[in-house]
Amino acid sequence: MQYYSEISDMLFTDQLNSAIELDEYPTRIVSLVPSQSELLWDLGLREELVGITKFCIHPKELFNTVKRVGGTKTLHLDVIRDLKPDLIIGNKEENEFSQITELQKEFKVWMSDIYNLNDSLEMIRSIGKVVNRESKANHIALDIEQSFLGLKQVRKKALYLIWKPYMAAGRSTFIGDMLHRIGLENVLDDPNGRYPDLSMDEIKNLNPEILLLSSEPFPFKEQHMEELRGQLPYTKILLVDGELFSWYGSRLKKSADYFNTLNF
Repeated sequence: MQYYSEISDMLFTDQLNSAIELDEYPTRIVSLVPSQSELLWDLGLREELVGITKFCIHPKELFNTVKRVGGTKTLHLDVIRDLKPDLIIGNKEENEFSQITELQKEFKVWMSDIYNLNDSLEMIRSIGKVVNRESKANHIALDIEQSFLGLKQVRKKALYLIWKPYMAAGRSTFIGDMLHRIGLENVLDDPNGRYPDLSMDEIKNLNPEILLLSSEPFPFKEQHMEELRGQLPYTKILLVDGELFSWYGSRLKKSADYFNTLNF
């Protein structure tokens, strides 16, 4: 009976409700998502983390020392195979389904699926269990959870752009949840909308009081602000740190304090 209990202790379910069973806690981990790579680093898995993507830029020591396995949607499967991971950690939205399916044929793959802050806290705690850092992960999640209790509320209508030509974050995205927690009403009213393309005429018709231009994935700059001011003279336009609106790992510890500094 004890034998079966030990086996069940190493059975984990990811956020896509897929089960993976490990023989032991992982010692060779490949992370396919920047925010989750940073989380693993902050959990102290600096020896165990053997592969990351080219977009896993935080912290610098991680980026400079860990083998890169391609982009989040352009993984080099041969490089991953050479690393012989005993665990791969990815994300439904950020990674390509076909590549994840291919990896699942050969490796243990744990997938996250993040729409809001609660999903991210669940992911942090769950990964902590999988990698044998449960206590540290719980502390990180609790720190994040408590920091969001102190968020100032802003009652204004907003639009958040992530790309040019213009693409926006809808209500059902993680960014949309961040806006909601600040108190901002997303002018994109489709509750199931993700990242719609918008023309300038459509942006004008939406008439946001606040327009947020993200630093990533498209690097909006002052010149883009000036262009948009000419089109939207009555809208307040802000450049914002996209990582603090969209990275759903341990970087969230910094997000609430940052949101409170923004001059909406």
